[in-house]
Amino acid sequence: MKKSSVMHHLVGAFMATLGGICWGISGSIGQYLFTVQGMDSKWLVPIRLGCAGIILLLFSAFRYGKGIFDPWRNKAERLELVIYGLLGVSLCQFFYFLTIQLSTAGVATILQDLSPIFILLVTCVQLKRAPKPLEILSILFALLGVFLITTHGSLQSLSISASALLAGILCAICVTVYNIVPSHIMKKYSVVMLQGWAFLMGGIFFSIVFQPWSFHYVPNGLGYLGIAGVVLIGNCLAFPLYMIGVQMIGASEAILYGFSEPVSAAIIGVALLGTPFTGFDALGFVFIFVMLALVSVNS
Repeated sequence: MKKSSVMHHLVGAFMATLGGICWGISGSIGQYLFTVQGMDSKWLVPIRLGCAGIILLLFSAFRYGKGIFDPWRNKAERLELVIYGLLGVSLCQFFYFLTIQLSTAGVATILQDLSPIFILLVTCVQLKRAPKPLEILSILFALLGVFLITTHGSLQSLSISASALLAGILCAICVTVYNIVPSHIMKKYSVVMLQGWAFLMGGIFFSIVFQPWSFHYVPNGLGYLGIAGVVLIGNCLAFPLYMIGVQMIGASEAILYGFSEPVSAAIIGVALLGTPFTGFDALGFVFIFVMLALVSVNS
């Protein structure tokens, strides 16, 4: 592999990893908002998506001017953007929070992280090949690591309802959609611009569905600060960074570097939220780091 190709791959892997870390930070903030501030996900999701969309589109308008409307001028690109923004990015966030509401954050993380399996299957179908042994082994190590970190090795925490299982699997499918679908528009347009449209579409759609103004909820100062954190870190930073990684190294590999999300969330939980760190957590970290090593060797 040429030096420039190696550097390109390293930058892509770093972007995907950094995006996952930002998701982990945002998830910890979200846990605080739900458990301490008493926020409802149906109130937070439309506001989070709408605010992030406005911020990213204002930035894009400053940089590209009227060019921000270019993805809407072509019918095929318009359809790809709507599928990516609504069926991928926006519904993923809704189903993730719904899974948490119906079960636990740990279960939601495990079910969401089934997405590499779907992405590998789609990739193999597209390339007309069988999964490579290292790819299968990497996914198994990653899933085992997430299981240990999110459940601390306890099978009792996996007792979930059929509705929670369905919501979690739908979340994983939505993750697959936003990793696979926008291959054409990601090559042509700014990632930040596309994310802005995706978030704005989701914010408008869920505002119509959930009507957050009807909740009569007013957060305090820390609540507003938390909202700013999930918007800026979880949306404005995490998604563009991760999707740049997808753009550079491909979905099937970037999704594995995205496992930095549960790792960073676990570290924050231990350091700031008083979550106990067990031997199962340490073993989970080892499995995920082994997975990353296998991915690097395979690359």
